[in-house]
Amino acid sequence: MGTWDVGPFDNDEAADFAYTLDETAPDKREALVRATLNRAVQVPDYLESHHGQEAVGAAALIAAQRPGGEQISTSYGPEEALPVFADDLQPLAVEALDRVVAEDSELAELWCDAPDGPKWRQSISLLHAILAPNSVPQKETLFDL
Repeated sequence: MGTWDVGPFDNDEAADFAYTLDETAPDKREALVRATLNRAVQVPDYLESHHGQEAVGAAALIAAQRPGGEQISTSYGPEEALPVFADDLQPLAVEALDRVVAEDSELAELWCDAPDGPKWRQSISLLHAILAPNSVPQKETLFDL
């Protein structure tokens, strides 16, 4: 896992996703974020870490536009302007985060025993709380076991 910290863009896959987003035509950027979240949600079985990392980055972009959300300030995040995302992306981002921390997620497995695993879980929980302030993750996670 090419990861240097616990932030949503502090890994190779999410940084590459941000670059792709910057290279995408402005009117297609929301569609790319939606497709990234949908891919994480719709995978039928095991969610591979690279899809999970991209989904966390996409969810962070949605959260940044919500009350209490933090702007993406890392140099590894998107540099180009993003559209104001449609409201229906918010519940999709929540669902993607739930999928990322689920038992059948490689990213959750990788962070489960990592020294910074608790910090990573906290960062995911913060994103989840911003996107769905009155809910809790829907699926059992590796961290509940």
